[in-house]
Amino acid sequence: MFKAVASPYLVPFNGRFRLPKAPTKPPANAPNKRELKAQLKTATEELSDLQEILYAHDKHSVLLVFQAMDAAGKDGTIRAVLSGINPAGCQVYSFKQPSPEELDHDFLWRTSKAMPERGRIGVFNRSYYEEVLVVRVHPEYLAGQNIPDQPAPAELFAGRYQSIRDHEAHLARNGTVILKFWLNVSKQEQRQRFLSRLNEPEKNWKFSAGDVAERQLWDKYMDAYQNALNETSRSWAPWYAVPADDKRFMRATVSDLIVRSLKQLDLRYPSVRAKDKARFEEMRQLLENEK
Repeated sequence: MFKAVASPYLVPFNGRFRLPKAPTKPPANAPNKRELKAQLKTATEELSDLQEILYAHDKHSVLLVFQAMDAAGKDGTIRAVLSGINPAGCQVYSFKQPSPEELDHDFLWRTSKAMPERGRIGVFNRSYYEEVLVVRVHPEYLAGQNIPDQPAPAELFAGRYQSIRDHEAHLARNGTVILKFWLNVSKQEQRQRFLSRLNEPEKNWKFSAGDVAERQLWDKYMDAYQNALNETSRSWAPWYAVPADDKRFMRATVSDLIVRSLKQLDLRYPSVRAKDKARFEEMRQLLENEK
């Protein structure tokens, strides 16, 4: 089974992650802008090659989960990191407010339908984790989920954490490499990005008044994230709390983690059997002798 690659941003598996200690800015010795740009370019090229082998190997799928507060840079990171990938080998899903049909199923149903096939990379821009993040901050949303004999919130969310752990362990046992990224933006940086969206007309379309309303619940969201990451970071489905105040550093870090994770899978092109090679030689001769 896949094992998490080492990183200073790896959320430990012992439940001791403390959000106030998680950095939102790059370390003092971080590469400069030019170096980060070069690192990202190299990583995207490597990822493109690895995805081709992943597809041919056809034994693993890859699931990349991105969660963050608004304006942390999920969309831009997904776009930058996967810029070199063959579109046929990648699928991106953004999960918004559940539909009535989705609410008539268990909370894992809508994402289960979107899991990547073997040989492909799937990306979740938000995910089933919304059910232990947004719903935890807004427990009133549970009223629309028609849960029979609904337990108290503490018991309900404990059950959801368990369901997520079981779900991810099942996926991992069956060949899915799960990498989860929490893009850790600071409250101060989020404020600046919101102001940028308001002050620059070409960015106005990105702004929503609801974003500012959710910002007022920042502490509750941080508590929900800390609990979710502690409850569900495991060696086969790790969380990485990536500093997000500097977008270049964030994107280079995410791409490096993905590349290093795939490299440890020992991916390779399928070998050709001896009798097939002999047949190929016959086909080569036929083609070469064509007039």
